[in-house]
Amino acid sequence: MNIIHKRSWEIPESAATPEDVFWNRRRFLAGLGASGLALGAGGFARPAFAEDDPSAKLYPVPRNEAFTLDRDVTPESVTSVYNNFYEFGSHKQIARAAQSLPIRPWSVVLDGMIDNPQTIDIDDLLAKMPLEERLYRHRCVEAWSMAVPWSGFQLSELVKLAGPKSGARYVRFETFKNPDVASGQKQSWYPWPYVEGLTMEEATNELTFMVTGVYGKPLAKQFGAPLRLALPWKYGFKSIKSIVRISFTNERPVSFWEEIQASEYGFWANVNPEVPHPRWSQASERVLGTDERRDTLLYNGYEEQVAYLYKNLQDEPLFM
Repeated sequence: MNIIHKRSWEIPESAATPEDVFWNRRRFLAGLGASGLALGAGGFARPAFAEDDPSAKLYPVPRNEAFTLDRDVTPESVTSVYNNFYEFGSHKQIARAAQSLPIRPWSVVLDGMIDNPQTIDIDDLLAKMPLEERLYRHRCVEAWSMAVPWSGFQLSELVKLAGPKSGARYVRFETFKNPDVASGQKQSWYPWPYVEGLTMEEATNELTFMVTGVYGKPLAKQFGAPLRLALPWKYGFKSIKSIVRISFTNERPVSFWEEIQASEYGFWANVNPEVPHPRWSQASERVLGTDERRDTLLYNGYEEQVAYLYKNLQDEPLFM
């Protein structure tokens, strides 16, 4: 007899928002109007995805029903105009500025302690990967949250492609550096380019997701096109955007925010309501697009899937 163990993020089918309400692509696009523009906060008109994007034909991708939510998906009209992307500025309304980022051609370097070092074009990478959609919660260290339908592939698939050597213990991620189009990178007090890192065990966890699309379309630039990371149990600053290099190493990477202020932004950055940021509480979160505040969940509600990763790290500052 097969015994099915439900994951902690799963909800009954009857409690889910009907798929034809949110994810019928034709209905969604029709709702944007004949202009093809979605109006966001502050009057910014966010262009719909480019029909000539080489990856547009791949979306929408099949939904992986194992990854569902305990809340409604945050509307794209909210998430697309409220973004942290320090390469384009320290405020949230960077969506317009981010449109200047060229995302074709775009290649990703795989290097370090691996058997298959290579530089791979983003569209060739997409052709090699099993694309799917997952509904994930996202929790920012600034104590706001959202729920997003990411499309992409499990990072473990890319790890297989790279073929890490036995001594590789960490995965280091690096974003682009182009101050000619990303004005925030002209700020010399920041250690550009943006860098993040994971242990190999974290990188190969089933939740660790490489994002290439969102809301049934190719990833918009303000979300970190054409390739970003999604780590739903960690604070959002760990989910590095616009990745150009993935390196395998035996040395723990020093991440962007850790280098700036290690006492506030540590390597691990796992969500924990009991451990406040030095300047604000993490006990609750503001849900974008609503007037709601929710209690923050340990590991952002994904404790069952990731707590085992940290059992022998009692002396490590795992939260912040």
